[in-house]
Amino acid sequence: MTENNHEVYLHDRILDRTMLWLIPRWIYPNYITSLRLILTPFVVYVNYVGNYYIGIPLFLFAAFTDAVDGSLARTRDQVTDLGKMLDPLADKLLIGSMVVLLLFQNFDARLAYAVLGIEAIFIVLASVRRITGHIGQANVWGKIKMMLQCAAVFLILLGLTFGNTLLFAIASWIFGAAIVFALISLFFHGI
Repeated sequence: MTENNHEVYLHDRILDRTMLWLIPRWIYPNYITSLRLILTPFVVYVNYVGNYYIGIPLFLFAAFTDAVDGSLARTRDQVTDLGKMLDPLADKLLIGSMVVLLLFQNFDARLAYAVLGIEAIFIVLASVRRITGHIGQANVWGKIKMMLQCAAVFLILLGLTFGNTLLFAIASWIFGAAIVFALISLFFHGI
């Protein structure tokens, strides 16, 4: 069920000391990943209808579950093959759907295609790795990519809420940086 060769990162230790201890032992990391999968359609719908006062906190909560499930799995030695498959899928569904919703409506379509293209490459590589029997964990570059993508989506949502186009410009640069980190992640070892 678990692999004992997973690395516990600094942010895992910080989360473990500050909040993970509040999560009962019967709540497994895969439950939290599943929650993110379930929340994604609601996040997208609420933001689609423009209810950003609910949509932004809901997106931030869903995105934060990515940090929680991974840290919980590593600190409690509950890393599973299922979790290694579900976690990136949940991330890509959350970010991919928000990219489709926000970038195609508010940015040059080339940026949206670049972000979605990178995510598609990750999905294909993960599928190939799964077929060949190698299910790898996310690397630090992929974690940075996800954080940057979440920050960019958050800034776009804030920009839409307050009519601030400067936040759009900052978000586009952050998405560019996320693409760079995605390529670095791919170079080092896939997903």
